[in-house]
Amino acid sequence: MNIKDEVKIMLFSKGMTLTELARKMTEISGKNYSQSLLSHKLADNSLRYTEMKMICKILGYRIYIDIDEIQLGR
Repeated sequence: MNIKDEVKIMLFSKGMTLTELARKMTEISGKNYSQSLLSHKLADNSLRYTEMKMICKILGYRIYIDIDEIQLGR
């Protein structure tokens, strides 16, 4: 699953639109986020990690990173 689908699922589960998310991101960061900008970033997979952290915070999710020990040779 790609990041666009993940964010869509998170938005749907919270009953929020991309426009509402953009408005909250603007309020929190002071940077101008619009629905079209977020849509473009999601479609192009150009969302920054800090932006994804902010989205998760707004929507009540956490990001977990799980290291695959097999790939590390452990």
